[in-house]
Amino acid sequence: MINKLKPVDVVVVGAGVAGTIVCKELADAGLKVVGLERGRMIDPRHDFATPYVHDELKYDRRNDLVQDLSRETITFRNAMNETALPMREFGSFRLGECVGGAGVLWGGLTWRFLPWDFETRSRTLVRYGKEQIPEDCTSEDWGISYEELEPYYDQFEHLYGVGGKAGNLNGEIQPGGNPFEGARSREYPNPPTRPTYAGSLFARAAESFGYKPFSAPTAGMTRSYTNPYKLTLGQCMRGGFCSSFVCASGAKASPLTTVVPALLKHRNFELRTLANVIKVNLDSDRRRAVGVTYMDARGRELEQPAELVILASYTFSNTRLMLLSGIGKPYDPASNRGVVGRNYSYQTMGHVTLFFEDKVFNGFIGGGGLCTVIDEFNGDNFDHEGLGFIGGAYLVVNSRGGAPIRSHPVPPGTPRWGSGWKRAVAQYYDRSFSISSHAGCQSYRTNYLDLDPTYRDAHGLPLIRMTFDWHENEKKMSAWITNKAAEVAETIGPSRMSVKPVAGKYSIVPYQVNHNTGGAIMGADPATSAVNKYLQSWDVPNVFVIGASAFPQNSANAPTGTVGALACLVADSIKDHYLKRSRALM
Repeated sequence: MINKLKPVDVVVVGAGVAGTIVCKELADAGLKVVGLERGRMIDPRHDFATPYVHDELKYDRRNDLVQDLSRETITFRNAMNETALPMREFGSFRLGECVGGAGVLWGGLTWRFLPWDFETRSRTLVRYGKEQIPEDCTSEDWGISYEELEPYYDQFEHLYGVGGKAGNLNGEIQPGGNPFEGARSREYPNPPTRPTYAGSLFARAAESFGYKPFSAPTAGMTRSYTNPYKLTLGQCMRGGFCSSFVCASGAKASPLTTVVPALLKHRNFELRTLANVIKVNLDSDRRRAVGVTYMDARGRELEQPAELVILASYTFSNTRLMLLSGIGKPYDPASNRGVVGRNYSYQTMGHVTLFFEDKVFNGFIGGGGLCTVIDEFNGDNFDHEGLGFIGGAYLVVNSRGGAPIRSHPVPPGTPRWGSGWKRAVAQYYDRSFSISSHAGCQSYRTNYLDLDPTYRDAHGLPLIRMTFDWHENEKKMSAWITNKAAEVAETIGPSRMSVKPVAGKYSIVPYQVNHNTGGAIMGADPATSAVNKYLQSWDVPNVFVIGASAFPQNSANAPTGTVGALACLVADSIKDHYLKRSRALM
C-alpha cells in the first residue's frame, strides 16, 4: 500500500550542490519545499573530527560516503554489440550518497566553462568547416551562451567563497589570471592560492615557452570567509585529505558548509534522508507531474504530491528517473532519435609523471584545488587546422596531498611487486609529481545511457546502462596535448618520465574523474535535447532537471562550477518567470 503524504509546493530530488541551492532559494521565495536525499545526514563538526577524518582506508578505499553498489549500481559496456555487466567496485568514478552528494567528496576546483564550450558546434563550423567535426559526433550548442550564464557563475562563486585571480575583468585582460577565460563582471571573492614547490617549477618551465601559468580557482578557502547565507568557513591549512574526504577544518566549500546549515533552519523547508525516489508521477495526459514516489528507510513506499518537481541528483540518477518515469523519448542510437540518454560524455585524462633524484616534494602538503595551470591548449584556444581533432585540455600540476595508500608513483620499468617495487616507492614518493592533461570529450552517437534489459536494483527496477568508449578525436587530442606536457616537463630536468596519453579502450576500472555528463541535455531543439535553456522538460513543463546531465558534451574544465551556476539560473527562472504563469518557458 502506498502512503500518500500532504501536498507541498516543490519536491526536490537530491540534496547535493544543485539541490540545496534550489531548495534554499525557493524556500526564501515563500514556497513549501521538501528535499529528498537517499543518503544519510552527516555532520562535519562531529562525524569528521580529527584524527578520524584522516582515515584513508575508510573514506578513499572503502568508500564510506558513496553509493552502496550492492543495492544499486550501473552496468557498463564499450560498444552496442557487447553485453553490459554490473560495476561491483568503484573504479573510474565514485558516486556520492549522503547529504551533499558528490559535492562533499570533491577537491574544490571551481572552473567556469569557456565561451567556446557553450557553442562548440557552431563555432567549429564557422572557424574550420564541417569537415573538422567527426562524422558520428553529436555535440551541439547548449542553447545558452557564456554571457547569459555569467551572472550565475558570479553568484555561485560568492556563495562558495572561491579563491582565484580574474584573467578577464569586464573584457580587460588582467596579469596573473587566466587570459583565455570569458569576461567576468567582478573579481573572485577570495585571493588565489600560493603555488607549491612543484607548481612553481611547472610555472617557470611553462613561462619559458611563453605560456601564462596561473593558480586554479578553488573552493578551498584561501582566507576565512562568510558567504551570502551568513555561513563562515575557515582558511585551508593545506593538510591534504581533501578529495574523497570531508574537510576536518571546515575550509572546503560544499553543500554541508555553504548551504545546508542555513537551509535546515528554514521554516519552509523539510529534509528527508534515506528517501530513495523511484518515480516521478504523471497525470493521465502525461503532460504534468503530480509528485514523486519514494522508498523510505523502513521499506515503505510513499507518495509525495507536489506542484513542481525538480530532479537535482547525479547524472546517472537524473537520466534513470526520467526513463523510469516516461518523461521524454528514450534515445535510440540506431536511428539517432530520441533525447533521454543521449550525449553521455566523460573527460579525457593524460599524465606525465616526473621523477627526480635531487628534488624533494612534501607529498602530504596540499589540497584538492591547489593547482598551477596553463590554458593555452584548452577548448579552441589554439589553431586546430590540420590536427585532426577538436577540443583541448588544460595542463595542471595538482598538489592534492599525500594519500599514501592511493598514491605511490614509480618510474617505468619498476617491478610490479616485491623488494624492487618497495625500494622505488620509498625513493620516489616524495621525489615525483605529475603534469596532467585534463581534457574535454565530445559526444557521439554510440556513447549513451539507457535502461539495462537484464540487471535490476534492490527494488526490482532496471539499472542504468552506460555505453562508452574513446573515439579517435579524443585519442588524437590526448596524444598531441600530452606531448606538449612532456615538452614542458623535460625542461624541468627530471631523471626519468612516464608519459601516458589516452590509448586503447576506455576502462571503468582505474580511477579517473567523477565528471560524468549528459543523458538529459539542454538545447534549443526539442528533437535533440531533453530540457530547454532553463532546464525545464520539453514534455512535462513542471519538471526541471538540474545537473551535469544537462551538458551536451563535456568541457575540459571540471563541472561543479557550471552545475552550481545552472542551479542559480533555474532558481531565478522559476521565481521570476515560471511561478507567474506555470507553463513552458520556451
